[in-house]
Amino acid sequence: MAAVRRRLSLLLLLTLFTSLSPTFSANENQALLKLKQSFINPKSLSSWVPNQNPCSSKWVGVICFNNIISSLHLTDLDLSGTIDIEALMQIPTLRTISFANNSFSGPMPEFNKLGALKAIYLSQNQFSGPIPADFFSHLASLKKIWISNNKFSGNIPDSLTKLRFLSELHLENNEFTGSVPELKQDIKSLDMSNNKLQGAIPAGMSQYGAKSFSGNEGLCGKPLDNECDPSLTPSGTGQGGFTWVMKIIAMLFIVAVMMVVFMFVKSRRARDDDFSVMSRENLDEVVQVHVPSSNHSRASEISKKESSKRGSSRNGMGDLIMVNDEKGVFGLPDLMKAAAEVLGNGGLGSAYKAAMSNGLSVVVKRMREMNKASRDIFDAEMRRFGRLRNRNIMTPLAYHYRREEKLFVTEYMPKGSLLYVLHGDRGTSHAELNWPTRLKIVKGIARGLGFLYTEFSAEDLPHGNLKSSNVLLDDSYEPLLGDFAFHPLINQSYAVQTMFAYKTPDFMLYQQISQKTDVYCLGIIILEIITGKFPSQYHSNGKGGTDVVQWVFTAISERREAELIDPELATSNNANSMGQMLQLLQIGAACTESNPEQRLNMKEAIRRIEEVQV
Repeated sequence: MAAVRRRLSLLLLLTLFTSLSPTFSANENQALLKLKQSFINPKSLSSWVPNQNPCSSKWVGVICFNNIISSLHLTDLDLSGTIDIEALMQIPTLRTISFANNSFSGPMPEFNKLGALKAIYLSQNQFSGPIPADFFSHLASLKKIWISNNKFSGNIPDSLTKLRFLSELHLENNEFTGSVPELKQDIKSLDMSNNKLQGAIPAGMSQYGAKSFSGNEGLCGKPLDNECDPSLTPSGTGQGGFTWVMKIIAMLFIVAVMMVVFMFVKSRRARDDDFSVMSRENLDEVVQVHVPSSNHSRASEISKKESSKRGSSRNGMGDLIMVNDEKGVFGLPDLMKAAAEVLGNGGLGSAYKAAMSNGLSVVVKRMREMNKASRDIFDAEMRRFGRLRNRNIMTPLAYHYRREEKLFVTEYMPKGSLLYVLHGDRGTSHAELNWPTRLKIVKGIARGLGFLYTEFSAEDLPHGNLKSSNVLLDDSYEPLLGDFAFHPLINQSYAVQTMFAYKTPDFMLYQQISQKTDVYCLGIIILEIITGKFPSQYHSNGKGGTDVVQWVFTAISERREAELIDPELATSNNANSMGQMLQLLQIGAACTESNPEQRLNMKEAIRRIEEVQV
């Protein structure tokens, strides 16, 4: 009898839970539809319709966790009007909101009524006016605030100093005035540049670097070069701490060091043509640099003197350390004599091509912010990289260790990166990107990842910076993965700013990274290759490109998948090939599920890719 009662109780509980679920979903549905009504031109939210569960129906911009709405990601949807805060208050599970890159204006909406928020993204709008000083007092859980590129004015709210979990604060490109508040939290990413701030920067905030405060003419003190008037600091000595003479000496020393680092750069002008198309497309992976020839010759002269002092020992402190001699052995003197040109400036450092007299051309990267590991650990990791052998992995040839920065040497690939061939080059290389070639590239990337996931299986991010600019192509369009497994070596704060893993929903929404983060990055590349579109996810400023994930998920939900295929593929292939493209497109979509728990793992993603056959 007792057992029967227990069964009846369980049945009653399940029935009650089932009966409550539709009402809960209906409430969320009504709240979001009310929010939609407050927008002007909400055409992009056509999937938001009555009598549907926003989670199971996969409404655009609605991100759920275990069938509970956790985030609204309404980015780059050409929305304007007002934001109905009362409607948002009907969704108590909401933790992240993003209205970035739209056309909203007016004062800061009353997001402080949503006390459980952990992240607010409002960048690239037209919000204006002051933010109340106590605005953030009721948002104790807030971790991330991005309100850059608006027209906010007045003082930076003092209540920011009370947010104990604050880890990212971006206020750049606004009209804030007054002083910089002293933020004592462990903030990983801070930017207050290009405002109208004045006064001395608090001493405890010099760790963030000059870039975080640049463009504020009234600011002074470390880390800026603008020394404060002694009357502005309690000590009466000025916050800079250096006399002008000491500053000049320090600057001369820095210039000398930089000349040594550039010792292999000659008086040959960097080619503008290679990347001119990409510059017009505003691809931030490539920034043209031109170093005057007089500096080149001066750097070469200093380099020769330094080389003669140190000697050219193959494994010496002053030379390159070879970790892979399959292409021959060379040292810094060989690079000094090489014809050199600037390739560009990526997130992790500047890149140069050096064509040596033995016929070998290499790429030399100056790697910044790689002091996370000790010299011994760094050396062990470089030698480990040098032992890797896989046709889809760019094995390094050599490295040069200095505490301030490192040189990382790899073989030069004439075709360049996948990003360049897809979006920058409209010549022969691009014309040869037919369906079999694109599928070959995807499969090669997958096999390279499979190898990395075997070699670095214990790492959270076996790759960590996977994007099309880090996929090089050889003469037969075989892809080689570069910039992999650097995560344990890069300083954490810099990794957050530069590595693509930290630009994914995994970190932006859930503050976590894992091996499934690499899966998301793989999915972006697949969608990029199939659609031919440049992903807006690659841009750090939120401008330009196409949000390929949102575009693909919207088209799939509306059964318009065929419209996603790159027209250059669609017009030159038969129905059978189209079926294969759509099959790969679905794999890319399954890899880019915003919730990592609903995403494919790497092993399954690779298996599905291998199943696609031409």
